[in-house]
Amino acid sequence: MSDGSEAAWRQLEKSVTGRLTRPGEPGFGTAAAPFNRRFTRTVPGGVLAAADVADVRRAVEWARTEGVPVVPRGGGHSYAGFCVNTGLVVDTRALNTVTADGGTGLVTAAGGALMADVYAAVEPHGMAFALGNGATVGIAGLALGGGSAATSRRLGLTADALVSTTLVTADGQLVTCDAERHPDLFWACRGGGGGNFGINVSFTFQAVPVPDVSTCLLLWDGGAAPAVFAVLQDVMRRAPDELSVRLGVSAADGRDAVVSAVGLHLGPASELRELLAPVLAVARPQRADIADRTFWQAKDYLLHETAGGAFAVRTGFATEPLPPGAVAEVLALLAHRPGSGNPDGCGLALFGWGGAINRVDPAATAFVHRDAQYLVSMDTSWDERDDPATVAANLHWLADLREALAPHLAGGSYLNFTDPDLPDWRTAYYGANYARLVEIKKRVDPDRLFTFDQAVGV
Repeated sequence: MSDGSEAAWRQLEKSVTGRLTRPGEPGFGTAAAPFNRRFTRTVPGGVLAAADVADVRRAVEWARTEGVPVVPRGGGHSYAGFCVNTGLVVDTRALNTVTADGGTGLVTAAGGALMADVYAAVEPHGMAFALGNGATVGIAGLALGGGSAATSRRLGLTADALVSTTLVTADGQLVTCDAERHPDLFWACRGGGGGNFGINVSFTFQAVPVPDVSTCLLLWDGGAAPAVFAVLQDVMRRAPDELSVRLGVSAADGRDAVVSAVGLHLGPASELRELLAPVLAVARPQRADIADRTFWQAKDYLLHETAGGAFAVRTGFATEPLPPGAVAEVLALLAHRPGSGNPDGCGLALFGWGGAINRVDPAATAFVHRDAQYLVSMDTSWDERDDPATVAANLHWLADLREALAPHLAGGSYLNFTDPDLPDWRTAYYGANYARLVEIKKRVDPDRLFTFDQAVGV
């Protein structure tokens, strides 16, 4: 691979409708900035804000001819910074048209559409599928990596709702795949990860009607963690598919540990209170907000907010609740956290899994993790201005947390919470499906034009 000559870059600039921004030019810093500020040292040779699909095709053809690495960028939320490289970044965010058909339930989103775009299109029809809870999350990355949402125990993963997708492959061709056309490539696009097989420029999903719902936000101080985890994990495991809860414990500089439970129930608040009654009885929350909402109000209520900055995340899956001893180890580690300048701090979260997610055969799509009851996420954060010793201490703390929980995890890691420090990522992300993904990669991208540190086939 090469960096591309100045003449070659200017040739690309003249051949496209969208704007190509190079280092040192106005707007480049914003165009090239990764979501995770941990990776700001990666500087692209150029960022193309593609104006249309033709621009994407020209960019891929140019990159192949010039031998310049190319990666797509949609929402740009890659936890590992894989939406930015040292070659050409193809930013698809101008390709954001979304259409929804209330009669068939089909929703077609251009490859650069964000959650805000998709929600705006489906709300008038009162229908949805599993969608992210961040307005700027891209539909492409979400769907291609699996896509878990608060509705997934009832509606499945985002990838499970996908019925077709169109992508620009390494040879510059526009290929539409579904269950009948290029079925292997379609299989790979349902959980095989973004940027591996081409640049996806369109997705069509099957949506379903959604009811009015209820939500909960429960907060306890850290001392309640043993009781809350003991009871609420069991509630999460036994709950109907309509209920999904994220149970967490976190801490940050200047704040004591806080236990939280954030949930969505596809039913009334009266049912939600009954389902939560066991944990409300064992530990009285400092704050308890349980209320009826429209589905669209709930989407806004559950919106994830972050201070940004730099962060790292490790994930795993669990088939059984974390035992009291494991919860005690988490609390002990939180009590001796290294600290940082990032107010997001660090912590542990368990997302309710199972339900419709697990009723899909692990080999039916590229997404293999179909037997867990909990997605376990561990994270820490720091500020860009923190010194190297603080960064190293936070990463060491996170590794210690992952090691402490390892005996209680079933293996595997969640691709959409990408972990650049994961040594066994092939098995962890893809399990038994990895070999098939490699074979598909060899057919559609034999020269590995689309590559990055954790690309299929690397």
